[in-house]
Amino acid sequence: MTWKRIATAAVLIPVVVAVVWWAPAGLVAAVAAAVAGLALLEFFALAERVGLRAYRLWTLACSATIFFSQWAAVQARSWTLDRDLRLVRFSPAPAPPLELVLFVFVAGLAVILFTSRRPLASALGDIGASATGLIFIALPLSTVVRLVSVDVIGPRLLLFTLVLVWVGDTLAFFTGRYLGRLRMAPNLSAAKTWEGAVANLVGSLAVGAVFAGWLSFDPWHTVAMAGLANIAGQVGDLLESAYKRSSGVKDSGTLLPGHGGVLDRIDALILAAPVVWYYFALALAPRA
Repeated sequence: MTWKRIATAAVLIPVVVAVVWWAPAGLVAAVAAAVAGLALLEFFALAERVGLRAYRLWTLACSATIFFSQWAAVQARSWTLDRDLRLVRFSPAPAPPLELVLFVFVAGLAVILFTSRRPLASALGDIGASATGLIFIALPLSTVVRLVSVDVIGPRLLLFTLVLVWVGDTLAFFTGRYLGRLRMAPNLSAAKTWEGAVANLVGSLAVGAVFAGWLSFDPWHTVAMAGLANIAGQVGDLLESAYKRSSGVKDSGTLLPGHGGVLDRIDALILAAPVVWYYFALALAPRA
């Protein structure tokens, strides 16, 4: 199992790095939307195991629209060059606000519910499965589009986010496997230990320290950003473990040998990415 995990990572990591570093933001957004779609399908499969049938096609369509909205929004920008001079770049496509996308999602669910032949007794659970997938997976993961679109340092900022998750997960896996003694959340996952969680956090903090110069940020800010993102990522990991435990499965899928499914691979990134984005937007971007 370990060698499969290493081999899969050895193939996927260079591909992901190449896409983030060289591809335009639109392509990164499209790839991220596809990854979110695969993760949603795995989530819907977990939900079906407990009798919940999400409205798959509608939720997938709204998920893709969220990623498009994030991409289109960052294409329109303005720069103030002087008191009386402002440079404006218009978006090549209209950007539907995220709140509008969510409203259309809810309204569409209502229409589907009223026109479908599904029994009304299952409506609440089916709507809940769709809404949970969109809000807990697609919406937070879409912030990777914001990260990669930051002027000048966008690809570096997204790579920083990916690397802190990868390093933390790797250290947690091997530390927990060979040194772990204290179970962290036995009701959710028998494999997660406090030793692994600490190694996870330390690894991400080290990434923050190493990346500070490359990102041209204050080291304290970069380390703090990495630490907060790591904690959020570990919460995302536990949240996905709760999904799997409630469905009675070990992995969300089998697409990635040694790792399980796509959702297994991105569970930490789902909550880590928004933390990095909002930390940058609220604490670092105003200083630039």
